[in-house]
Amino acid sequence: MARVLTPRAEDFPRWYQDLIAKAKLADNGPVRGTMVIRPAGYAIWERMQAEMDNRIKAAGAENAYFPLFIPEGHLKREAEHVEGFSPELAVVTHGGGKQLAEPVVVRPTSETVIGEFMAKWVDSYRDLPLLLNQWANVVRWELRPRIFLRTSEFLWQEGHTAHTTREDARAYARRILHEAYEDLMVNVLAIPVQVGLKTARERFAGATATYTLEGMMGDGKALQLGTSHELGQNFGRAFDISYTSAEGGREYAWTTSWGTSTRMLGGLIMCHGDDDGLRVPPKLAPVQAYVMVVKDGEGVGEAAARLHDALRDAGVRVALDDRTDTPFGRRAVDAELRGYPVRVEIGPRDLAAGNAVVVRRTDGSKSPVPVADVVGVVRAALDADQQALHDQALARRQARTREVGTLAEAIEAAATGWARVPWSVVGAKGEAEANAEGVTVRCLIRADGSVPDSEDEPDLVAVLSRAY
Repeated sequence: MARVLTPRAEDFPRWYQDLIAKAKLADNGPVRGTMVIRPAGYAIWERMQAEMDNRIKAAGAENAYFPLFIPEGHLKREAEHVEGFSPELAVVTHGGGKQLAEPVVVRPTSETVIGEFMAKWVDSYRDLPLLLNQWANVVRWELRPRIFLRTSEFLWQEGHTAHTTREDARAYARRILHEAYEDLMVNVLAIPVQVGLKTARERFAGATATYTLEGMMGDGKALQLGTSHELGQNFGRAFDISYTSAEGGREYAWTTSWGTSTRMLGGLIMCHGDDDGLRVPPKLAPVQAYVMVVKDGEGVGEAAARLHDALRDAGVRVALDDRTDTPFGRRAVDAELRGYPVRVEIGPRDLAAGNAVVVRRTDGSKSPVPVADVVGVVRAALDADQQALHDQALARRQARTREVGTLAEAIEAAATGWARVPWSVVGAKGEAEANAEGVTVRCLIRADGSVPDSEDEPDLVAVLSRAY
């Protein structure tokens, strides 16, 4: 396999690019910074999307769709927001062969356009909370693109809500953070995320608080996998999202926004991938079991088809590979690269012995199993390997996280992993010093690991690392 992928220990970024190409997950698009997501990659994104959509709807939000183009003036109405995005904006100045009267921005995010319609739709406290989500593409002009991690156009969901009180807005931003995002990432993607509060320096433009979910990748760096923001009344005032209260007064709404994107695909690759390719957690995998005919033989194809149907009927997402005109070794390598959790291989000799061979992608084990027992063995393997991937990632994070007492020690530790250091010894000045060394404060947490409400709380812990 070393001839297929660059070893991770030798060159992690090259390994990442090799895997994406060899597993046929994505390609670079024709415009620099864009990407084409191939069917194998898009199938994983569809599973992420479906799982996330179910959780968002369970939290009460409804899906809608808003325009791709936003009048430039809309962004300027919230000065801090446009300032935060100015370097990344793609601006359209001509359309239909003519110069536009007002330039339009290709959405980098939709707070401003959704804010306009919230103002239109909200009149009374009875209209609140208004809980909206959209699945869309956004454009943020990226100077240093990397497929899935940083591209000029990417796919995501963005939620936007309006509430009568700050407390209700905060509770909802936290609900999405934990019940939708953390639950998906930990229990489906098998990525043990550190949930915390961003510092003022790292906060989303126009937000009053930004909550984040940080995962440790295979090389010890951090990746921000999702964020949820309290926006205070900033957008309520800028777009006149106001309502008549129960007491008859006119009040501005408190709003939130929150998003996850195809960056989760990059995180999945870098957290779980190995030198043989991708390893997809079974709960996420579009194909959980891959039934393979090793070579032609009397009754082999029929036996493989029966195994396929039995697994399907047992609720396993299964595919059948009976392409015996393609060498088995090549097909097996492709299956390894794509990270199918379990392979069920059957050939003439296996069938003669009444067996099939069950191969588990997580640990590489191969076991002959009586055909009658295959379904039970596969289901047990899927459950065990879902947990195993999470546990391996958690063990790596624990092994590569150092408790330190000074900023200098934190910067040193960030060369190979994460550092936990008292926020009181870092502060805004120390954060700037760390940034100059390529190290960022990924988040702030309380001593008990919970998420603080403010960076001004006493005894907070800062998590520092290098990041993607």
